[in-house]
Amino acid sequence: MTQTPPRPEQADAENNAFETDETLAGNVQDEITAEAAAIAALEAEKRELKDKLLRTLAEMENLRRRTEREIADARAYGVTSFARDMLSAVDNIRRAIEMIPAEIREQADNPVKPFLEGIELTERDLIKTLERHGVRKLDPVDQKFDPNVHQAMFEVEDASKPHGTVVQVIQSGFVIGERVLRPAMVGVSKGGPKLAAGTDAGPVQ
Repeated sequence: MTQTPPRPEQADAENNAFETDETLAGNVQDEITAEAAAIAALEAEKRELKDKLLRTLAEMENLRRRTEREIADARAYGVTSFARDMLSAVDNIRRAIEMIPAEIREQADNPVKPFLEGIELTERDLIKTLERHGVRKLDPVDQKFDPNVHQAMFEVEDASKPHGTVVQVIQSGFVIGERVLRPAMVGVSKGGPKLAAGTDAGPVQ
């Protein structure tokens, strides 16, 4: 039995149908590719926006911390210049007291003794006022010499003291918070036993 060849019209219809299917498949593939590219672009944009957001949040947190630190420093150290200027008044009062020997102060007549006691009271009140504003007087006698807060003016031979111990204060030092307003001018012992590494004669005061 012989097959009847397809008529030209039938062959054209089949070819057109095949081409249409290929075109539709190509269009669908193009749409899928375009959508995938769009999704990838959106994902990349989302990651970029997330990174920008995280960086912005980190910058804001750093700014907040820096602002808090600056506010705290302003509160703690805002009186630094004023306090430093007041140290000369503290020094002058101390010199006035030390100019009069203790035995003379004790033997002074009634009109003089209250006056001298008033000077000492003024010194104490002035130091307390400075302390209320975070200013602390250093009293490093018998403490280990600390170059951060002490200034050595001379050395004293003293075998009874560990080497490098403050034995005399020439001029008081002051700190405000963690900062040195003025180092204490001191005399330091030498000739005694050296402190072992990591040991201290006592806390800096």
